Amino acid sequence: MNQRISTRKFSEMARNGEKIVMLTCYDASFAAVMEGAGVEILLIGDSLGMVVQGHNSTLPVTMEQMVYHTQCVARGSQRAMVLADLPFGSYQESPQQAFRNAAQLMAAGAQMVKLEGGESMAATVEFLTSRGIPVCSHLGLTPQSVHQLGGYRVQGRGEAEQARMLEESRMHQEAGASMLLFEAVPRELAGRITAVLAIPTIGIGAGVDCSGQVLVMHDMLDVFPGKKARFVRNFMQGAGSVGEAVAAYVKAVKDKSFPALEHTFSVQPG
Repeated sequence: MNQRISTRKFSEMARNGEKIVMLTCYDASFAAVMEGAGVEILLIGDSLGMVVQGHNSTLPVTMEQMVYHTQCVARGSQRAMVLADLPFGSYQESPQQAFRNAAQLMAAGAQMVKLEGGESMAATVEFLTSRGIPVCSHLGLTPQSVHQLGGYRVQGRGEAEQARMLEESRMHQEAGASMLLFEAVPRELAGRITAVLAIPTIGIGAGVDCSGQVLVMHDMLDVFPGKKARFVRNFMQGAGSVGEAVAAYVKAVKDKSFPALEHTFSVQPG
């Protein structure tokens, strides 16, 4: 079996300016297609609650479901890193709760777990990383907190918000996070934070200056119904197969043609 891409390799790519390619993935067949097209990180996102299960948010997704889909993706891939979300309610209670559930995902085949939250989650990140569990921290628009945030809104436009996000990014890096994911964050802010951090950043609606990009698979293949977010691009357009669409996404991230300005947000709304 081929060796999985390591966190050290992603740090090296970020230092060298080579973009990192991530996509959400929920089963073995798509895992094989994505890996074959050059996707380097397969994210088992709790987005499966919406695009697979038909819920109107990510909140109903359970640990049992995340473990199942992680096992499926791990079996369908050999080289790509497998990154799994900790679902809502599985880590917020205590660092000990987070460790128990993160350990389940690691046993299921993940090499890293992702959790949402800023300052309040820094101690949990430190608890996990000090016990051998790599963590990707998710800042900006955090879908598990959609009700508290007042909906799916761009985060980090005000000066106070920008200062807080920069400080929280540093806190998570110091706590041992291997990677940061920024969602729906002004491109100027994400670029500025990426430049001062030593760890890679992944953007979704956060601009081309992040170390890499991620999209939800169902969005980039244009199979999820309803209104598409600004940061989504339909890669099936002009492609003859799913594999070609994924390869086009990989190429666009690598050559920095995606995301273009129309896929991003600015500090100044408009």
